[in-house]
Amino acid sequence: MKPDLKKLIAIAALVVFVALPILFYALGDFPRRSVLKEAISLLTLVALSLMLGQFFLARSNMGVIELYNLRRIRTVHAVIANFAVSWLLLHPFLVVVPRFFEAGIEPWDAMTMMLTTYSSTGIALGLAAWVLLLVLTVTAIFRIRLIKALHTKYPRWRHFHGMLSIALTTFALLHAISLGRHTDTPMATMLIVVSVVGVAMLLRMYFPQRAGAPEPPSAPNVREQAR
Repeated sequence: MKPDLKKLIAIAALVVFVALPILFYALGDFPRRSVLKEAISLLTLVALSLMLGQFFLARSNMGVIELYNLRRIRTVHAVIANFAVSWLLLHPFLVVVPRFFEAGIEPWDAMTMMLTTYSSTGIALGLAAWVLLLVLTVTAIFRIRLIKALHTKYPRWRHFHGMLSIALTTFALLHAISLGRHTDTPMATMLIVVSVVGVAMLLRMYFPQRAGAPEPPSAPNVREQAR
């Protein structure tokens, strides 16, 4: 029964976080552009969706962790993060890459114009999300050193990481919905629903007294988290 359940959950995850964004993109009613631009947009949507899926690999989803075991979930979490985070950090630069192959404004002029357009709320939200993603990535990479330097414990850092993820998700979704040409109603609805469910699970873990459930057991020490 367990192997069947594992396969079922894996298939469901692929459908929700990969297949659905691709389906909504394919059915979207918007003008198609060059193959390069559309490929960049599609991969960005998938990367955003996979990033939201990380909420469901947290300790707030103990059912999945107990089914697959924590070590395997960490591996999946890291693999997904490597792609999604790398692609989304490159997003501002990828937006202007097609300019290298088109007539008109130069790529770096387009980049400068984009970064200095302070009147655009959508761009400001995107820049805020990008900075938060960078901070999230750096603090995750150097978490062991930070925990030791700040003389804190791993659960506190994990709470910081989770709350930073929630802030990042908020800004990223607002940016995608306000500026994204492909985030029509079905796409936006799917992203919002996934985000709300994932964030609710995380907050339920962080505030167990209010939710009426105990928080999942914390890691015993920093060294174990480094493995």
